[in-house]
Amino acid sequence: MPPPGQTKLPDWDGLKLRVRTLIATHRVMIFSKSYCPYCNKVKDLFRSMHVEYYALELDVIADGPSIQQVLAELTNQRTVPNVFVNGTHIGGCDSTYKAYHDGSLQKLLGDSKDAVPYDYDLIVIGGGSGGLACSKEAAALGKKVMVLDYVVPTPLGTSWGLGGTCVNVGCIPKKLMHQAALLGQALQDSRKYGWQYEEQVKHNWEIMVEAIQNYIGSLNWGYRVSLREKSVTYLNSYGEFIEPHKIKATNRKGQVTYHTAETFVLATGERPRYLGIPGDKEFCITSDDLFSLPYCPGKTLVVGASYVALECAGFLAGLGLDVTVMVRSILLRGFDQEMAEKVGAYMETHGVKFIRKFVPVILSLQIFIQVEQLEEGMPGRLKVTAKSTEGPEFIEEEYNTVLIAVGRDACTRNIGLDTIGVKINEKNGKVPVNDEEQTNVPYVYAVGDILDGKLELTPVAIQAGKLLARRLYGGSSTKCDYINVPTTVFTPLEYGSCGLAEERAIEEYGKQNLEVYHSLFWPLEWTIPGRDNNTCYAKIICSKHDNNRVIGFHVLGPNAGEVTQGFAAAIKCGLTKELLDETIGIHPTCAEVFTTMDITKSSGQDITQRGC
Repeated sequence: MPPPGQTKLPDWDGLKLRVRTLIATHRVMIFSKSYCPYCNKVKDLFRSMHVEYYALELDVIADGPSIQQVLAELTNQRTVPNVFVNGTHIGGCDSTYKAYHDGSLQKLLGDSKDAVPYDYDLIVIGGGSGGLACSKEAAALGKKVMVLDYVVPTPLGTSWGLGGTCVNVGCIPKKLMHQAALLGQALQDSRKYGWQYEEQVKHNWEIMVEAIQNYIGSLNWGYRVSLREKSVTYLNSYGEFIEPHKIKATNRKGQVTYHTAETFVLATGERPRYLGIPGDKEFCITSDDLFSLPYCPGKTLVVGASYVALECAGFLAGLGLDVTVMVRSILLRGFDQEMAEKVGAYMETHGVKFIRKFVPVILSLQIFIQVEQLEEGMPGRLKVTAKSTEGPEFIEEEYNTVLIAVGRDACTRNIGLDTIGVKINEKNGKVPVNDEEQTNVPYVYAVGDILDGKLELTPVAIQAGKLLARRLYGGSSTKCDYINVPTTVFTPLEYGSCGLAEERAIEEYGKQNLEVYHSLFWPLEWTIPGRDNNTCYAKIICSKHDNNRVIGFHVLGPNAGEVTQGFAAAIKCGLTKELLDETIGIHPTCAEVFTTMDITKSSGQDITQRGC
């Protein structure tokens, strides 16, 4: 019988001769189908290697099915792509990529004696959490690795050492300043616990910043030592692709070196976004400047409602400063909005002022300076003018410092990605990758905050970087799991979450298929000083038709990060409401509230607490 789609029996001997001739006369022969994504992926690989190939598209020729049948008899492979290199059968897409990663494909391509070897097996561009994790893991697996890290100074000239955002201008200094603010609150509480002290307590910004920067400096040094111990070459230089597999590295003095590698990992991270208005870069600061600011910022306006904005506003207010947050629309976009509003309400009752639905703007057809310097100094005086988002109203106010925290942009637009064909999302500069963190250019991967549609969290970048190196060089197939990742916003009252926000859960599952359990609670430590009863809040979102599995976990209270981390492991294991009910709580703790919740939102019952 003829193959489907053909009306007469094929000339099998002639077809076999044709197939063997194609294989023998082409350095790289790909039997393909024009619509097959795996065929296109293999073609992309050879294009990235600058290797010519011949592709026969079996779906566009009449005897394509017969040729595929001949190939099946010849190779015992019935699928496409079916790849041959210098007469040797490689196989399909996965086999071709495996051969590429273990070097056997390059050997089969021939002339290996004359080929110029790469300087490195792996070059990582970016020395933050993800880049360092990937580079050290690859080196531990026996690969020759280079890391390039260069901090472009802020408009005010701030720069920092090796380690990326988290260590230098993110998680670490943020948590330490948050702790400084909590200590201020603890001092106030201590009087109710019997502590007596006469001297006036005040905060010294300069002492705090010096101590934090000294600690960060020790971490910077530790990272450099760790790279040296693992034989990873470190360059404090700006990396930029100039051709496939080759980068230019420029140091602070403008000296240029060139380096090649078989594989590259992009881990360049993000930097704060400016408003694009007159005066923002000249007179305002961002989180990149705040943590090493040599003087107390004084009366501060925080522009933005991101977690960075609220965290910074929270600890500045906790240190005794006059702080205002200017919000364009909602707080903590992307987070559970009930929790976000409770975060904001707590901050407001503890001294942070909010200006809602106002933004600094430029009026068309007018010269309109919304951030104007009135007086230089450390700090100086600034005048801010803002317009309502809902009408013609304007407000003016003077501040010592304006902190911009309206989001972050990926550092991908000026590193030569267009030169080698790596695609980015033009809207945000982020890099689309597959589930193995591979870009559209096969030898280029990416990890961390620059990934399009992925979480921007340090532990995620570290995990992804390690697992990527193990897949590339250790024979592993484990991929980074971006689902049910816990996180915490370190506002004055911390907010921890894992899984879905309530809005997202309703969108995905339907409100009728969910049960939301919730409760207010009063930390025992707060009872003696009489602080904020019925402010801390916990809720879990359960899927009714999946054994009441917990798909969203949210807690607002002290040490929320510590609480959330433990429950996150349980959620990863498929935690259900029944399992929570069967768990015996530790008393007296805040976390035990999750083992005793019995009121649902749908019931409408009162969740007010009268004791701890």
